[in-house]
Amino acid sequence: MKFFVDTADVDAIRELADSGLVDGVTTNPSLIAKSGRDILEVTKEICDIVEGPVSAEVTALKADEMIEQGRKLAGIAENIAVKVPLTMDGLKACKVLTDEGRMVNVTLCFSANQALLAAKCGASFISPFIGRLDDINLDGMELIAEIRQIYDNYGYETEILAASIRTANHVKQAALIGADVGTMPPNVLKGLAQHPLTDKGLDAFMADWAKTGQTL
Repeated sequence: MKFFVDTADVDAIRELADSGLVDGVTTNPSLIAKSGRDILEVTKEICDIVEGPVSAEVTALKADEMIEQGRKLAGIAENIAVKVPLTMDGLKACKVLTDEGRMVNVTLCFSANQALLAAKCGASFISPFIGRLDDINLDGMELIAEIRQIYDNYGYETEILAASIRTANHVKQAALIGADVGTMPPNVLKGLAQHPLTDKGLDAFMADWAKTGQTL
């Protein structure tokens, strides 16, 4: 399973990239606004830090404008994945951009039928939103499982990018189902390494080591 970090915070991305755990980055207009920086500038900096795909989202609603913006975003760096919404216009833009050889991440997916359409349009990634489905008492993981089965049924190469991940349990469940990618905030990614028994065991080891009076 690939790990993408869902942020436009360059310092957080750099810290996690140094650990070797980051395979890519996802951004969106909300994250860019939170960073307070110019979209082209911050996206270029992120692409310089991370070798894998960096999703940069269009802000238009019409296909022609999405295509124009997508080409501009793709010009930032070779590892840009143009992010378009799962609408009919977004699907049209996806088809054009993928036919031009560009990576496209189709976002805001909330149904298996939507995911099927994105795969048929050649999307590189489909981003089903787990947490937002959970918020309205639907099972986000059920959607991941449905998309996995459909893609496996027909041999679609579109990668399932589990998005709106909020907990370590979301990551585990998505991995068990077979999501290709999980994108998550930096704090969730860091939290995967934490366990109270690890902390307890380490404290005991260090206390016993101190009693020996030895050094390495």
